Amino acid sequence: MILLASTSLFITFLAIAVFGFVFVVVSSVLGDLFDHGDLGHDADGHGAGPSILSSRILSVFVTAFGCFGAIGVHMGYGVGTSTAMGFGGGVLFAGVIYAFASFLYGQQASSHIHTGDLVGNTAQVSVGIPQGGMGQVRCTLGDTVVEKVARAADQSEIKVNSLVKITAIIGDVVLVERAETGVPVTEKPRAADH
Repeated sequence: MILLASTSLFITFLAIAVFGFVFVVVSSVLGDLFDHGDLGHDADGHGAGPSILSSRILSVFVTAFGCFGAIGVHMGYGVGTSTAMGFGGGVLFAGVIYAFASFLYGQQASSHIHTGDLVGNTAQVSVGIPQGGMGQVRCTLGDTVVEKVARAADQSEIKVNSLVKITAIIGDVVLVERAETGVPVTEKPRAADH
C-alpha cells in the first residue's frame, strides 16, 4: 500500500512538472498568454520590466516544483518534505529566470522614439526612391538612428544620399520632400584616411 501511495505521489509530481513544462513551451511559442492585463505588471510594484507573475516565470516555478517534488518522493521523503523541496526548487528556478529576464530588459535601449517626432526632421535617403515608388530614409533623433520606408510627397524620384525633409507619416511610410539645400550627402573622410 505504501508503494502504491508513493508511486501515485511520484506520478502526481511528474504530472505537475509536465503541465508546467508544456505551459513553458506554449508560452514561449505563443508569447505570454496572460500578461496582457494589469495583474502581471502592477502586482509586484513596478510597471517597467518583467513581472514575477508573468506566465513564463510562473510556469518555470510549476515545472521545477513538480520536478523537485518528484525527486523528493523518489528519494523516499514524505509528502511534506517533497512539497517543501518542490517549493524551494520552484522559487530558486523562477528566481533565476526572473533575474535573467530583468538583466535582459535592463540591456535594452532606454530611448523611446515616437514616430510623430520624425515630422519636420531632415533625413538621408538610404535606398533610392523611384518615381511613384518607395525607398528608405535614415534619420537621427538624439542618439538613435531610425530607418523608415519613404515615398516622395510629389511622387518624384529622389537619389540615394540626398537630403530630404520628412513632411508627414502615413501608417509606416514617411512622406518626404527634397531638403532646401538639395545637395547630396557625401561621406566624411575618416581620421585614419588623413
